[in-house]
Amino acid sequence: MFRKDLITAEIQKLAEVLARIMGLKLEGKLEDAQKMFEEAMEKNFLLPIDVLENQDLSRFEIWLTSSDLPPEKLDSLSEFLYYELGVSEQRNKTIAPKLNLIYQYLSDKHKIVHLVNLHRQKTIQQYL
Repeated sequence: MFRKDLITAEIQKLAEVLARIMGLKLEGKLEDAQKMFEEAMEKNFLLPIDVLENQDLSRFEIWLTSSDLPPEKLDSLSEFLYYELGVSEQRNKTIAPKLNLIYQYLSDKHKIVHLVNLHRQKTIQQYL
């Protein structure tokens, strides 16, 4: 029960960070939003920005399998990445394949499939 409470608290904290990032974007403070996004990737998900930004999908796949993040945290990561789509065509090409890998990993390794994620996977196809 203690572990579940910790995970729930961490997910809530991540949701608050995502809400702040989205708020900064709406206010037009794109540089601040990007800085907060990068900090969240590195501190909360231990995802190096160079791995996320790299076009080589295999680097991200290696990180994904070796990170051993719990499924709840991977789902939160997918939320962060999903809201990065639509920023620019280049950003879409960088993020969409990685997001698909996360959804596939959740399905294959953790046997977790959300209706929201299924819908998002269909949406992501337009960016691939």
